[in-house]
Amino acid sequence: MKVREMVWWWWIYIAVAVQASIKGEDYVTYDGRSLIINGQRKLLFSGSIHYPRSTPQMWSSLIGKAKEGGVDVIQTYVFWNLHEPQPGQYDFSGRYDLVKFIKEIQAQGLYACLRIGPFIESEWTYGGFPFWLHDVPGIVYRTDNEPFKFYMQNFTTKIVNLMKSEGLYASQGGPIILSQIENEYQNVEAAFHEKGPIYVKWAAKMGVELETGVPWVMCKQTDAPDPVINTCNGMRCGETFGGPNSPNKPSMWTENWTSFYQVYGGEPYIRSAEDIAFHVALFIAKKGSYINYYMYHGGTNFGRTTSAYVITSYYDQAPLDEYGLLRQPKWGHLKELHIVIKNCSTPLLQGVQSNFSIGPLQQAYVFKEGTGACVAFLVNNDATKNVTVQFQNNSFELLPKSIGILPDCQNMVFNTAKVSTKPNKRITTLTKMFNEVDMWKEFKEDIPNFLDTSLRFNSLLEHMNTTQDKSDYLWYTFSFQPNSTCPQPVLHVESLGHVVHAYINTIFIEAGHGSHDTKGFSMDIPITLIDGINNVSILSVMVGLPDSGAFLESRYAGLTKVTIRCSESYIYDFTNYTWGYQIGLEGEKLQVFKEQSLEEVEWSEIDDSTNKSLTWYKTTFDAPIGDEPIALNMSSMQKGEVWVNEQSIGRYWVSFLTSKGNPSQTLYHVPRSFLNPTGNLLVVLEELNGDPLQISLNTISLVNVNSPFSYHHLPQ
Repeated sequence: MKVREMVWWWWIYIAVAVQASIKGEDYVTYDGRSLIINGQRKLLFSGSIHYPRSTPQMWSSLIGKAKEGGVDVIQTYVFWNLHEPQPGQYDFSGRYDLVKFIKEIQAQGLYACLRIGPFIESEWTYGGFPFWLHDVPGIVYRTDNEPFKFYMQNFTTKIVNLMKSEGLYASQGGPIILSQIENEYQNVEAAFHEKGPIYVKWAAKMGVELETGVPWVMCKQTDAPDPVINTCNGMRCGETFGGPNSPNKPSMWTENWTSFYQVYGGEPYIRSAEDIAFHVALFIAKKGSYINYYMYHGGTNFGRTTSAYVITSYYDQAPLDEYGLLRQPKWGHLKELHIVIKNCSTPLLQGVQSNFSIGPLQQAYVFKEGTGACVAFLVNNDATKNVTVQFQNNSFELLPKSIGILPDCQNMVFNTAKVSTKPNKRITTLTKMFNEVDMWKEFKEDIPNFLDTSLRFNSLLEHMNTTQDKSDYLWYTFSFQPNSTCPQPVLHVESLGHVVHAYINTIFIEAGHGSHDTKGFSMDIPITLIDGINNVSILSVMVGLPDSGAFLESRYAGLTKVTIRCSESYIYDFTNYTWGYQIGLEGEKLQVFKEQSLEEVEWSEIDDSTNKSLTWYKTTFDAPIGDEPIALNMSSMQKGEVWVNEQSIGRYWVSFLTSKGNPSQTLYHVPRSFLNPTGNLLVVLEELNGDPLQISLNTISLVNVNSPFSYHHLPQ
């Protein structure tokens, strides 16, 4: 970058800050130590809470609990596909009301970090991109490509102008102190060769020129151009972060993963409170000044919003669980850590740092201020045993893999591995069983054959481009008549989609699926053919779209090869054949999950047939008394989607078991704001052979459990 251009950017940045100062509003700058708000260095703890992963009725409580836990900043992505579902058509209503969310943050006296992206990944379908981008002629995502840059700049400008119009930037007196452009781009930058760095410079310049009056960041981007700050993402940024790319930029951690997202077939990742606290303390000891917990509240991936194979519950192991309840001891232990560190903020931000060895695997980080204030972090990297260290003529015992914090360099008041908060556990209380046959009505999907289809093509079509993400489902159908005897036919299917359901002459034969860690799968299914014309109907299913990697616009999903083997030497290959296609299911098109559309189909009593695939079920229920969170237990079902009062609470896939033989998720959050006191409509789409008579409605609550830890209490 040319020196003249860098100076010009800085003048824009400083001019906006000075103008805000004259008006008496907050102004945000930074130096090599921290963000500076109204002329004061700030040590900030932040928590990610994503507005569409909860409901407006939950926002106040979630933000309040984060504040009580010592969080100063609420960080959120902006979800492009929600806000611009069609070019130029915008939606900021309900759960998508970004302005209302930011104003709630402001009302509670916290700051906000707005991660505009607009690529976000976030285990969100298509990385947050609206699928219509796919059809823009000549587009290549996230590179020096004019069509992409046009739409990216258009949306980014839309969001910035919306925030400005509501006075929400700190330079206007609002809560937003940071914005983010792009997201972990360095992971894919090399794939675009010389166009990658050009795009990085363009994106940074585009953001800065929008004149928000607050700094911009790029996470995991070591070549972030000035004045944009490069930040760290990960679980151990105190160990892995190479630091800011300029001595004039602060050390910031935009994603400290409090657990990890979970996929179907995967066990939950449990990250302990002790481990999180250790790495937070280490990052602070190494002159870090901004740490964001990703996630502080994960929430729920309602509808079809998850990326490929990701479960509906998101970061349930965060300090606030999916329902917004405190997860202890994680929430309490981090709160105590925040109190201790904030009490030391002056020497941490103003003092001179030194570090030296106090043992083979032990280190001391010391901050001393001219006034005599002193704070020390004593680090024990030995994960196997307690260690006694000498520091300033005193002995201190450090637990395995822990950091002791001495606010006055004399008394250890906190150790990251010593937990004083009592753990709790979540319990479910049954409030209703849907176990009576006459409670339910059902509607079975017709299985389309080739003659039922109007979309025809002489090859296998790619799934996502065909459905345009209007549905998870795409029917591939063909008809054929064997021209010779085929005594033991085997249907062979290869797919780069997620799930396949195979039907021969409208009879369900078998289902197969891939996994998050495999790119495709195949099936070999013995079948029975009839004399004459046979109809083969194969339902391809996506469980979310991909959310990461280079060239997202070029990904392939769906069937790639279909054959019927009559013998080793005689195989019918239908890969290049005349196929008929049907996008989506009939119940989806008719929207039978909506009250006004229920009469569009003929509902009947539940029958006892063994073939229950692709069946819609409906019933009604009253809301449980009280204000405890509510969940449906779907453990008796196999795979599908659930709606309550026309709102999709997400996909379920109970039949995909982990390596330990457990479903990845059985409880599905039903926000109280979705419910009426009585007569709530419950609609379930079951793809396989689940039993709706065992579905139950439950309330969620917490109980404390006896702690195995020794207790250590902070002084008031």
